[in-house]
Amino acid sequence: MRDSHSQDVLILGGGAAGLALALELADRRPVTLLRPASDDHGASRWAQGGIAAVLSPQDNVADHVQDTLIAGDGLCDETAVRFTVEQGRSAIEWLLSLGVPFTPDAREDAVYPYHLTREGGHGARRIIHAADATGQALIDTLLAHARRHPAITLRDDLSAIGLLRDASGACAGARCLDGQGIPCDITAAETVLATGGASGLWRHTTSPLPACGEGMLMAAELGAELMNLEFQQFHPTCLYDPTGTPFLISEAVRGEGGILTTLDGTRFMPDIDPRAELAPRDIVARAIDAEMQASGASHVLLDISHLPADTVQAHFPTIHAHCLRRGIDITREPIPVVPAAHYSCGGVATDFNGRTSVAGLFAIGEVACTGLHGANRMASNSLLECLVFARAAAEALRQPSPPRHPLPSPLPEARPSIASASVEAMMRRLRDVMTRRVGIVRDDADLMRAAQDIATLIEESQTLRQAHAPDRGLANLWHAVRLAGMTVKAAQARQESRGLHFNRDHLYHGPDPAQPSRVNLPPHWLDQA
Repeated sequence: MRDSHSQDVLILGGGAAGLALALELADRRPVTLLRPASDDHGASRWAQGGIAAVLSPQDNVADHVQDTLIAGDGLCDETAVRFTVEQGRSAIEWLLSLGVPFTPDAREDAVYPYHLTREGGHGARRIIHAADATGQALIDTLLAHARRHPAITLRDDLSAIGLLRDASGACAGARCLDGQGIPCDITAAETVLATGGASGLWRHTTSPLPACGEGMLMAAELGAELMNLEFQQFHPTCLYDPTGTPFLISEAVRGEGGILTTLDGTRFMPDIDPRAELAPRDIVARAIDAEMQASGASHVLLDISHLPADTVQAHFPTIHAHCLRRGIDITREPIPVVPAAHYSCGGVATDFNGRTSVAGLFAIGEVACTGLHGANRMASNSLLECLVFARAAAEALRQPSPPRHPLPSPLPEARPSIASASVEAMMRRLRDVMTRRVGIVRDDADLMRAAQDIATLIEESQTLRQAHAPDRGLANLWHAVRLAGMTVKAAQARQESRGLHFNRDHLYHGPDPAQPSRVNLPPHWLDQA
């Protein structure tokens, strides 16, 4: 293998979780972090609403815990929820010490120095934010510190396509491709996945360049257990613009008084749930989907125009400016919105320090399943989870492990390159299957057909890999089709409707306490190329 390197701690992914871990760990151990060359990759940068934490004296940990448990529909790990919520204040104080520019609350009677908003599922104002571009402010700040740290090496010239294994079965680093497609192995004492979720398996997402669960599948290839894959969150309000790029309309718009209506202006959420527009995301997304199905409409409307224009512009400058560029003045007219795949509540099963079931392998952020989100993530708990578990993983990683020695792996034989159009066509087929049959509302027949269609895609993808030279697109397709297959297996196994998994053929709610789903990669889906 060419250009082999040896590193101490290797982090795959440069979003909030990966950068936070690097900064918390680098004073004790050298870190190499792989992140895309384009800052537009990754979900963290696109997060608008903010970070949920108990900061106001009018709020308390018990209420945040209870709100999270309710949103998670009986499937949260209460210990994980309490652990996360209790660490919220210290995580925010750490960000403030780094200079994250959160929006201040300039009112004379403000109970906390920074403005706190409220989002769906929360019973109090506890979302600290940087206007409506919190993710961008967070990533810009963390990245600036990482670039200055002498013990952090940032690499944007490599793409991980698999994990390395040593003779004991432990993770020993990652196999990568450079910009010319040349393989390169980076060995590491510990490897941390911070690669994001799997929203890219669906056709419509809230991110322009969503992950397709690559990290989850790489972990499964080494034997790591995946959990709760069937719980894919669809954000209720993505800007509806078939000709434009995806753009999230923050939950905070509803938190500040935005209302959902049909195209003829009829408000519908109060008839669905007493919390109306502030119900948890699974309820709101299903309600919108039902309205669209009933009327045949392609979208619904989100209206904030009844608020003063200066208030709208002050709270939502990014959304206001973006919608104006798309021909919509949100201070005067409603926003066309549609649900879109947003967040994966399942992932690689970990403990509270990010450890997986594979020695030497950690997972943090959206790629991980900690038990916090259960069957439905409550708004703005995601960035909180990234920060809390990154800092907890750093604590566990401060004691170095002995070097690992990956099993030898020969260079692949020379093969012709594959046309990117062929890979893109396969990905479109996969996304069509997942959107039609494994979406907001499912049934047994659709899941069975999805399993059959995905099995065919897996076989075709394997044939392509055997015939062509490895490249990033082909590797991502191979990861995506198998993770989609595991997701369908998890959905078929859950014979109930709970949270984000809504099955017409199993409308009843199963007995509490609910059990998480656990799946492993079938042996015949292991890498054979």
